[in-house]
Amino acid sequence: MLGFIAALFVGLSLGLIGGGGAILTMPLLVYLFHVDPMIATAYSLFIVGVTSAVGAFMHHKDHPLNFKVAFQFGLVSMLVVIITRSFLVPHIPANIATIGGYTLTSGAFTMILFAVLMIWAGYAMVKKNRLHNEQVHPSKAKLIFYGALTGLITGLLGAGGGFLLIPALVLIVKLPMKEAVGTSLLLIALNALVGFASDLTHIHFDWPLLLGITIMALLGLWGGTKIGTRVDAVRLKSWFGYFLWVMAVFILVKI
Repeated sequence: MLGFIAALFVGLSLGLIGGGGAILTMPLLVYLFHVDPMIATAYSLFIVGVTSAVGAFMHHKDHPLNFKVAFQFGLVSMLVVIITRSFLVPHIPANIATIGGYTLTSGAFTMILFAVLMIWAGYAMVKKNRLHNEQVHPSKAKLIFYGALTGLITGLLGAGGGFLLIPALVLIVKLPMKEAVGTSLLLIALNALVGFASDLTHIHFDWPLLLGITIMALLGLWGGTKIGTRVDAVRLKSWFGYFLWVMAVFILVKI
């Protein structure tokens, strides 16, 4: 019951702050539903993919999405997701290394990387947003780099990478902020669902559990979008960034 309530808050955070909210999905699956971290990345891909797709649709009703940019940017990121899920993740050994008396398992390694990702995402949310003031010359190399990095994060850790996508779309592609947010959600959905599709042949999914969590997250997403206009999104995003740092410390301690 606590896990399903937490799933509601995952969707709520996604609806309130946009990119970055779904990063809570992995800790939810691992610590409240006791899903193995490696399997949890696949579950997270489905939950993040579906909620982001619905979020993009809801955003599109009020603001335009740039489908051309999503296609161009998404080609690189989706290719990296497929390579990561098909060739990298299945070959990560169960026991990676033994140092002294401690054995670093694949699950522990995944959660360490995820804690680092949460620290990085928290920093991106806490720092002051200067996206509208910076002048950066467009660079295809930077765009490819961000696309590949987003695909790697999505494929390896089951996270959407919205905190990377939105700055890239605004600074490099020069999209208006509102258009960048919706396009980012569309890209996250494409990357996550492509990654999930790569796992269908070799992972057995607990579909009642997976669909139940997803439904709760969608309910939270709907609620978050309804009340999002009534809160200070900038301040809320900063608080959420600090919360991610707390969660990162919790994960490292638990390991």
